[in-house]
Amino acid sequence: MITDARVLQQEFIPKEVQHRDSEVNYLSSILDPITQGESVEPTLLYGPSGVGKTCIAQFLLEELRRSVVDLNTQYVNCWEDYTRFKTLYELLDGVEKTVDIHRQSTPRDVLLDRLRGYTGGPYVVILDEVDQLQDKELLYDLHRIQPLTLILIANREEDVFSPLDERLHSRLRNTNRIHFTPYSNDEIVSILQDRARWGLDENVITEAELHEIADYSTGDARVAIGILRKAARTAQQESADRITSEIIAGVVSEAKLEIEQQTISQLTPHQRVLYDIIHEEGQVDPPVLYQKYQNRVEDPKTQRTVRNYLAKLDHYNLIEADGNTKSRTYRAIA
Repeated sequence: MITDARVLQQEFIPKEVQHRDSEVNYLSSILDPITQGESVEPTLLYGPSGVGKTCIAQFLLEELRRSVVDLNTQYVNCWEDYTRFKTLYELLDGVEKTVDIHRQSTPRDVLLDRLRGYTGGPYVVILDEVDQLQDKELLYDLHRIQPLTLILIANREEDVFSPLDERLHSRLRNTNRIHFTPYSNDEIVSILQDRARWGLDENVITEAELHEIADYSTGDARVAIGILRKAARTAQQESADRITSEIIAGVVSEAKLEIEQQTISQLTPHQRVLYDIIHEEGQVDPPVLYQKYQNRVEDPKTQRTVRNYLAKLDHYNLIEADGNTKSRTYRAIA
């Protein structure tokens, strides 16, 4: 039944991107000067999860590599590599300059100086989940490195720029911004049709069943692809001839749990403490939550930073936030 498992993975980059023509064209026009050896201002792609931000950024970098012979590229997930050192290390690794760097003993300023000394061709870097960077001043340091082009990806624009002081904000104010909105159900179905055509035997799933998956996904392509992958795997294990509505309904919870567990595994230590407290309490008000958080960590972050962490957990449906800022309650999702 499964003819190419790669296309059923979230990380798969298709040869064509559907339903994002305006976003693709805009980002392509922003990056075009690189083909002439010119520098480009940073670009922020922002919007909910599962709307194609990372896919389109990586898709266009592949397209750019066809035109620029000496182009270097690197993808960094700032949720995993959230410290200044880790991010710089990944950027240097993208141009093969980490051979003598020791993670425990090399001062982080040495990494920045080495990156500043980069003299190769254009270097385009995707900083995904960029709002998770502990040290936002790193964005300014990277912005000043001439051959470096930054593509920043985040859920909300304010999570990237609000924490910056006025000095940094003013210097990054020329950042290009591209907003992504959720897919419609029909667009999700179209995306799934491509994945099914590329990765499954013919006629093993109908358009009606793809619509059912789209309904379950609520506009999130990650969830939709995850359900399709799980349903195909289950049908194959059961030696079924096709993917039925019953199989789809039976895997939805497990597919969503897989994505949730993957997200939880990416949480920073401080975010994980907050997540654990909320799930232990079931429901908790901000003052109590912050006090319990302070009691569990050695170096508690500011309340503003904690609010940003909680917004991230809420955005990824790991918790629920009810009420406005002054009377907010955080609740575990069963």
